[in-house]
Amino acid sequence: MGILSIKYPYWEEILMKALIVGAGKLGFRLAQQMLLSDIEVTIMDTNSKILERINNQLDVLTINANGVQIDILKNLNIQAYDLTIAVTSNDETNIVISSITKKMGCKKTIARIRNPEYIETLPLLKKELDIDHIVNPELSIAIEISRYLLKKYDFYTSDFVKGKVSMIDFNINNIPKFIGKRIFELENFENLLIAAISKNGNLVIPHGKTILEKNDIIYLIGTKEVIKKFIDKYKIYKSHSHIEKVFILGGGKIGYYLADRLLKEGIQVKIVEQNKERCSYLSEKLDNALVIYGDGTDTNLLEEEDIELMDAFVGVTGFDEENLLMSLLAKKLGVKTVISKVSRINYVSIIEKLGVDIALNPIDITISNILKFIRGGKVISVSLLLGNQAEVLEIVASENLAIIGKSIEKIGLPKGVIIGAIGRKEQVIIPNGQSIIYPNDRLVIFCLSNEVYTLEPFFIGNRGGLFDELSNFNKSIRDLINN
Repeated sequence: MGILSIKYPYWEEILMKALIVGAGKLGFRLAQQMLLSDIEVTIMDTNSKILERINNQLDVLTINANGVQIDILKNLNIQAYDLTIAVTSNDETNIVISSITKKMGCKKTIARIRNPEYIETLPLLKKELDIDHIVNPELSIAIEISRYLLKKYDFYTSDFVKGKVSMIDFNINNIPKFIGKRIFELENFENLLIAAISKNGNLVIPHGKTILEKNDIIYLIGTKEVIKKFIDKYKIYKSHSHIEKVFILGGGKIGYYLADRLLKEGIQVKIVEQNKERCSYLSEKLDNALVIYGDGTDTNLLEEEDIELMDAFVGVTGFDEENLLMSLLAKKLGVKTVISKVSRINYVSIIEKLGVDIALNPIDITISNILKFIRGGKVISVSLLLGNQAEVLEIVASENLAIIGKSIEKIGLPKGVIIGAIGRKEQVIIPNGQSIIYPNDRLVIFCLSNEVYTLEPFFIGNRGGLFDELSNFNKSIRDLINN
């Protein structure tokens, strides 16, 4: 048989091939993250200059072409690809690319669709055009911002294990007594775990002898109740006064989605937008919002609109600098809670120092969404931290994992990986070295991004989604050869 003469040097590896169509910010950052997971990436775009820059920075194959060109896709052998991710600037193009590549044999497709007009038809689009997954960065970040505004505490948190486990980050300067101490010297830290520390913008996984230094950002994991007690005890954050009035700078897609969600919660919303046609659209679609045509960077306009009486200010224009600058001005004018949308990764490390309460990145949120889909199966959630330096994954441990029945200290996890919490039925455990992993445990895993690939030997039987399909394919070929 001819197939027996073919050599397959990496039978034990699962190599995924992904095509990213669209080399913008999302496409580039997504390629970076996928390379960390040992995924073979091809990037296609019509802008040759952007592709040249990408070639100088990433180990990817680049193709200067339009993603809807059938001959190009045939020459690329698209049927050998496991995933197509269409993230061009045009929704309709993304829909067509996803549908075409799927029909030509690509196993799975993801499309970025951002237009609010498509919201109601997304289920139909997925079904009729055979698109496996749809992402909407603007809607995702609007959901995160509204979630932040509507909760009790004025800080950002991630929730895991069905909301029973929380992770918060805070500046160590808020607890002066901790500065200069080693982690093992901290008192009253039962059922709490410092999963990571950001030192001057660099994320490290600490150990008991790690010294806490001034300006360190601490990532703390614990049960929701214990985290709340910790916050109350050390008065790290002040509670939100109830949010009733929100000022939104920027009436683009994010501004629209955010206003729509807040209005449904009975919150008063003001939107400042400098495009007159867009103002008309917003006024038509958002019945109860006050839409103001003007330049949101005009301080006189802000004062005329009584910005100091607002409970929160949210900057979501297309310009990071404008969002940050006006958020700081709003804070200076008396607004208690200010939020900025930022897309540039190099701004992440300076946000805390500027005084902005929180800065959210729609690209990070979208990549987390895509990574969750790619890993599929038992991977419940993926959160990216501090400019993609780390991931927090929530995974359900299946019976065939190599780590089942072993204590954490005997698993031999790499230094850049830590199991921060275990959910077992109704119980939550903040583990130590003696904690044992059992089937169906929900594991909250903190991992430096450059160590993601090292998770493979430990979670090889737990991937699901595309990984399982590839694993099964490789197994069938091995069986054929062996027989």
